Amino acid sequence: MSVRDLADYPWDAVTPFRERAAAHPGGIVDLAIGSPVDPTPEIIRRALSEATDAHSYPQTVGTPALREAIVEWYARRRGVPDLRVDNVMPTIGSKELVALLPTLLGLGPGDVVVQPRVAYPTYAVGAQVAGATVVSEDDPALWPEGAKLIWINTPGNPDGRTWTVPELAAAVTRARELGAVLASDECYAELGWDGPWATEPVPSVLDPRVTGGTRSGLLSVYSLSKQSNLAGYRAAFVAGCARVVGEILTARKHLGLMPPAPVQHAMEVALRDDEHVAAQKELYRRRREVLRPALVDAGFRIDGSEAGLYLWATEGRDAWESMGRLADLGILAGPGPFYGDHSPEHVRLSLTAPLERVEAAAARLRGSVS
Repeated sequence: MSVRDLADYPWDAVTPFRERAAAHPGGIVDLAIGSPVDPTPEIIRRALSEATDAHSYPQTVGTPALREAIVEWYARRRGVPDLRVDNVMPTIGSKELVALLPTLLGLGPGDVVVQPRVAYPTYAVGAQVAGATVVSEDDPALWPEGAKLIWINTPGNPDGRTWTVPELAAAVTRARELGAVLASDECYAELGWDGPWATEPVPSVLDPRVTGGTRSGLLSVYSLSKQSNLAGYRAAFVAGCARVVGEILTARKHLGLMPPAPVQHAMEVALRDDEHVAAQKELYRRRREVLRPALVDAGFRIDGSEAGLYLWATEGRDAWESMGRLADLGILAGPGPFYGDHSPEHVRLSLTAPLERVEAAAARLRGSVS
């Protein structure tokens, strides 16, 4: 298929609900899209400005300093101590990698890409652009023969599902039985909240407890958009199997896919500073502690959501009806059907709004049942 065959951009369907919410006397509380609203930390902005003399072409593979910073970050923050610089590479945000990975790996008609049952839509878009077939399945035992690329998402967008070490190990075993690349989208890994993730790091597919002693066929994808408020910088990276990373690198060189040099320097500085990440997580925690109980008091059930940037909520009725109820309260959410056929009754609410707006949403939710 060609790009012309893609469906209309799904968020266009939310426009009527946005207009309805905006008509609320207290104004709209936009909890629909997870775009950061907090400032980019000064240490990163300063690094960007210091690197603006970027007269030469940047390196597709990343500067040596950035690659070392990625390697050190995995060791320090993700419990992955043995990466080398040939295991890592920066990307222009994570969405472009997700969308292009099937193409970069040479997939096409007759190949199968597996995605989660409740899934960020770009996994399917990337498969469709390459002409591959998409299968939605969470259970590794049911991943089909013929699968060439398997996406897992931990913590998940939109549902916050987080895979444990034994679950990840089972996924690795099955992917290798199939001869498939297993790509783990881990962009929300710094945002653990409940259960073991309240005190333990969310595990990576590259964790030595998961890999069986080899990274063969494994990829971890990460973004600095949420932990460092760098969505506008398009700052992300991929790590894992040196052979697969090398194949992706070759294709990206031919296509001219290279993060700008100033962004690469800013990424390096961001990855070496944990203080701003902890401060940002605390902002999200405060918003979550306000919004979650208010949703429950208003009759919603929160499913999953033990990690990540969202609350995955349902009233047990059609998602579009819930969208309407929330819009009448001046609250804009994301509809579950955007994330596949398996979530017709859920809505996704993002923690990316200022605390005073989240408090306004909470007051309106509680007022709707008083």
